[in-house]
Formats: sequence, C-alpha cells, structure tokens
Amino acid sequence: MFCGVILMWFMGMFNTQIIAQNMIAGADTFTLLAIPFFILAGELMNSGGLSRRIIDFAIACVGHIRGGLGIVAIMAAIIMASISGSAAADTAALAAILLPMMAKAGYNVPRAGGLIAAGGIIAPVIPPSMAFIVFGVAANVSITQLFMAGIVPGIMMGLSLVVAWLIVVRKDNVQPLPKAPMSERMTATAPGPLGTGHASDHPRRY
Repeated sequence: MFCGVILMWFMGMFNTQIIAQNMIAGADTFTLLAIPFFILAGELMNSGGLSRRIIDFAIACVGHIRGGLGIVAIMAAIIMASISGSAAADTAALAAILLPMMAKAGYNVPRAGGLIAAGGIIAPVIPPSMAFIVFGVAANVSITQLFMAGIVPGIMMGLSLVVAWLIVVRKDNVQPLPKAPMSERMTATAPGPLGTGHASDHPRRY
C-alpha cells in the first residue's frame, strides 16, 4: 500500500477513494475465509483435547525409544500441522504439554524447546497451510497444487529433524519411557474413564 501511494503521488493521480477501494477488494476474497477457520480449528483442537490425544498416540508408538519424546514432538507437529495449518497454535500446544515432560525425563530444556519450535515450522509447508492460501490468492496460483506440492517437502523436513535429533540426543542422559503394549497403542487416543483422563495421565508411564 505504501509503494502504491508513493507511486500515485509521484504520477500526480493521488486519490484516497482508489486506495480504499483497492484495500477492500484485496481482502474481499472467499478463499481467505479459510484462515480464520483454520485458526478456529486449532483452538477447538486444543480446547477439546485432540492435541493431547495426538501426543498420547505418538508416545505410545515411539516413546520407548531413546530420545523418543523428541520424535513424539516431531510426529505430533506433523499431524497437528495437517489439521490446523497454524504454526503458532501447534507450537504453543506442543510446548505446553511436552516441555515439562521432556524436562522431567532429563532432556536439555533449551534444546527441546528449539526442537518444538523447529517442528512448528513444518505447519506452513504441510497442507492445509495458511501461507499457501495467502500466496495462492495474491499470486493467482492454484491453492490445490500448492497443497499437493507441500506434502513431500513437509515430510522430508520432519524426517530430517528426526535424524538430527537422534544424533544430538545421544549426548543427553535421558530416561526412555516404558514400552507400551499393542493394546495400549490401539487405545492411546481414547479418553480416560468417564472422559476425565488421557493416556498421558497414567502413573506407570509418567
């Protein structure tokens, strides 16, 4: 907008009405409605406990591996990124749940925080991505094709983080979680008794 105003003033055709009309026209796009709805989906996911259940499922699968909580953070970041598309919401939800657990298990807390922040960067790449929507609207590019193009790079980013984390975590004296039986893995996303608990509240594992 600033560049446009300067150009209009330089060319002697400054008109505030044109500026207002173009500002409204730029925001009057049906596709942009996806952004507030993605943010709403992230808030509902956190408030409804879906974020916790995703983490519980990842813990049941890989929590017993040395450095497994870091892999859990990456897996949960990928899964949550494919639901909400908001990097800030995903990172905040993961940090609130996983950072205390990683600190208790003996992980380096600043490094764990850096891993969770790095996992949040995957959200703008894996569809549905709010950044892709804004770019597609601004550049008149197919948002569907942008979403398809982001799947493989997003997964590769996650795998690269896993490899880097497994190399780095060898220096830490961490305590792996007990290996969950297959039955517990199958029911990891189910709510606790009377809907009041989660798998991550189980005293044997935490």
